[in-house]
Amino acid sequence: MVKLLVGHKGSGKTKQMITLANDMVDTSHGSIVFINKNSRLTFDLKYKIRVVCMEDFPHITNSDEYIGFIYGIISSDHDIDTMFIDGILKHADVSLGNLPEFIERLKKISEMFELDFIVSLSAEMEEMIGVDFEGCEVLN
Repeated sequence: MVKLLVGHKGSGKTKQMITLANDMVDTSHGSIVFINKNSRLTFDLKYKIRVVCMEDFPHITNSDEYIGFIYGIISSDHDIDTMFIDGILKHADVSLGNLPEFIERLKKISEMFELDFIVSLSAEMEEMIGVDFEGCEVLN
């Protein structure tokens, strides 16, 4: 399932994601991955959470490459239970314009590999024109 945390910058989405990820460590039966733009959250997350900093992968420049990157992470660990993506609109040229397609692709990956995505977006629901929220859960 794709779970969304929406709201403008400064509304506490990242802090909520950190809390969710850290709480999940004790109950998860698989691996947890947290994708962030930079390494500043590394010490806020429990050591069992795999943190991926997108600054370490500057050649991922569009949503197709980003989806391929997600497939690569999944192929390296078949036990991933949950993948957090913090601030997706700051990653790899993902924008409100191509967000509907990106969310649909995440839904398919989620279903295919039986894992959850928790994605934060610096936008309001009304701004996400064209996004099909069926099969998604809005957490806030």
